[in-house]
Amino acid sequence: MVVSLLVLPQRAYGLGLDAAARLLDLLAQLLLKLLAGFTQRLDVAGTTRMQQEAGRALAAFQAIAAEAKSERTINLVAEPDPAPLARTLLRLRHDLVIIGRAATAPLPQEFAERLGPSLARVAECTSKYLHESASALRSRRPPPPLKPMEEALAAYNLEIAALRGEGLTRGLSIAGAEHLFTLGFALEQMLRDCADLERCVQELARPSPLDRAGEG
Repeated sequence: MVVSLLVLPQRAYGLGLDAAARLLDLLAQLLLKLLAGFTQRLDVAGTTRMQQEAGRALAAFQAIAAEAKSERTINLVAEPDPAPLARTLLRLRHDLVIIGRAATAPLPQEFAERLGPSLARVAECTSKYLHESASALRSRRPPPPLKPMEEALAAYNLEIAALRGEGLTRGLSIAGAEHLFTLGFALEQMLRDCADLERCVQELARPSPLDRAGEG
């Protein structure tokens, strides 16, 4: 009975964290490829496979999280509720779906040249944040700093503002303007969702009850 009430739920919870970390690693890899699609031709087949793999990883985590949540009602050793992390991962997955839809064609050359460096920095910082959050979940460490991602997105927005100030955005086609607007919206939403991820990882950074019992 002790094993069923203490050990088995702990293992299920650990499996859930591993599944969440795997999804974050997949999203980090996918994000790099999708954002590169705004300055060069996108590998549609490759990114489609990665999107499908991310969808399967999300479904796997949601199944484990639902099991872990039900076990909390009978578990003598309470663990944090996995529901907030499940909701945050779902939103992050949706962010990349939106970015993928906008990355169907590269931006016009002048925009690609002007935005390329700052967009590459956003991709690098965000991907690194997702990878490091995955590592933090696996080891139950505090989340990585969000500031590099915030600064990279702020620099990208400044470049967008400069393009608008020069009147260049008025020459965009309707499709081009939609892609640029959708990208900006998705990146801002992703920053908010990463802030939610930060809170989730921080909550899960606490040592597990069994670890604390072993230390005692």
